[in-house]
Amino acid sequence: MIRQNKNNSIQQYITSNRADDEPVDPKKYLEDSCKPKCVKPLLEYQACIKRIEGDDSGHKHCTGQYFDYWSCIDKCVAPKLFPKLK
Repeated sequence: MIRQNKNNSIQQYITSNRADDEPVDPKKYLEDSCKPKCVKPLLEYQACIKRIEGDDSGHKHCTGQYFDYWSCIDKCVAPKLFPKLK
């Protein structure tokens, strides 16, 4: 279970009643919390997708915009995630 304390820092609490329980990965939660900060790259990626929708040649792509979006999310997540790693 992941909770936020009063200081808005994320703390991970892993509780396991059974040996087969999987630990919780905070990265997915942090990515979701960073997505609102990366709206501009997301909109650019979505605009690119619409722009090339009818391309049958396969030469057009939105790889740059895709990586710009995930780079923004990674830059937001990294300072919050790495201090929590052991």
